[in-house]
Amino acid sequence: MRIARIEPFILHIPVTGGSIADSTHRISHWGVVGTKIVTEEGLEGYGFTGTHADLPSDRLITACIRDCYAPLLVGEDAAESNRLWLKLARHPALQWVGRAGITQLALAAVDVALWDLKAKKAGVPLWHLLGGASKPRLEAYNTDIGWLSIPKDQLVEGCRRAVEQDGFHRIKVKVGHADPGIDIGRLEAVRHAVGPHVSLAIDGNGKWDLPTCKRFCARAEPLDIFWFEEPLWYDDVGSHAALARDTSIPVALGEQLYSLDAFRAFIAADAIHYVQPDVTRLGGITEYIQVADLALASRLPVAPHAGEMSQVHVHLAYWHQATRLRGAGERRRWLLPQTPAARRRHDAHERRLRALRQTAGLTSSRGGHGRAAVREWPAGLPGRPAVPRLGSIRWGAARLRGASRQPIEPDPDNAGEGNGRRSVASLVLPRPQPSRPRG
Repeated sequence: MRIARIEPFILHIPVTGGSIADSTHRISHWGVVGTKIVTEEGLEGYGFTGTHADLPSDRLITACIRDCYAPLLVGEDAAESNRLWLKLARHPALQWVGRAGITQLALAAVDVALWDLKAKKAGVPLWHLLGGASKPRLEAYNTDIGWLSIPKDQLVEGCRRAVEQDGFHRIKVKVGHADPGIDIGRLEAVRHAVGPHVSLAIDGNGKWDLPTCKRFCARAEPLDIFWFEEPLWYDDVGSHAALARDTSIPVALGEQLYSLDAFRAFIAADAIHYVQPDVTRLGGITEYIQVADLALASRLPVAPHAGEMSQVHVHLAYWHQATRLRGAGERRRWLLPQTPAARRRHDAHERRLRALRQTAGLTSSRGGHGRAAVREWPAGLPGRPAVPRLGSIRWGAARLRGASRQPIEPDPDNAGEGNGRRSVASLVLPRPQPSRPRG
């Protein structure tokens, strides 16, 4: 599988609802910045990273792929992904200016594309290529109902609907107001609405300092918070360790960490309880596996961040042993929707998904790691591309505002030969099973 050419691309995809916000970010579009790697035999692999759809910085990523990585890759054997990862990550000139940020995001796109090619060459989905699933199903938590920009009454109603109608047993709510008391009030209302048996996680997106987090956690502990995600500045190992010692609420983080060494520092300091790697920031699948192995060796659970819109991570989560959430969901049976109305919604949702996938080309029997491309925007073209509102497809990679709603199980029928010419990430997603919420 000799590499013939590398073609970077940029996609900007509108999120549903017009915009979403947490304590530090507000966006109207999600950026999918990546590359297509084409072999001499015509096989195409797609890889990508996730951004906030800022065109100037997105162009920095594609320029790094085109001008820095492509000359090092053309003519190489794409099957040797580990060696190529080291060649790029340890290249002296790039190591001097990189190891995080733009060069690492670009490396992520390249590495995912190389794994994509390997899976397509083998004619199997990524989870199968890696060695097969280590679990029969995953449980999801719903973040989409918990954005900080959602008013309190709508937040409460959305959480109640997610539990009572959509079947979720886990939800996550954003926190980070200037007055933490506002967040306590919102969480109290949510807990009252969903009851004591639903896992309630929170996410601060690095907004608060240590004293604020300590005071907040003291008031939040009675609400039985499942985890506090990114409570402090992303790189502050010492403050996270101090908070972890001070509160009974577990600390989750990782989406903003760029390297195995960064995760090792947090784990060694006992500053993390739930490990949240992201292939789009870590440098791709290769380094994600290293982090997941480290978490497993440390007996810490992995809950991947969804910066890649849950395409690659679904496969990695099914495969890797460390991906397992424990808590309220472990004590429950897996149930179909319990009321006739909920079952009708479930069936109608399945029909809509099938129709959407058939008309939009979002499914394939081909091997690899993703679903069909909607539109490719060659790097360097001005303006924002007009693409379908994928965020309105409430499932998997197309659900841009939070965790996937539906559980997804490995589907052996997804294996097959193909060139993946239409897939942004060749991972053919395993078939969703909406009757079983996942975590």
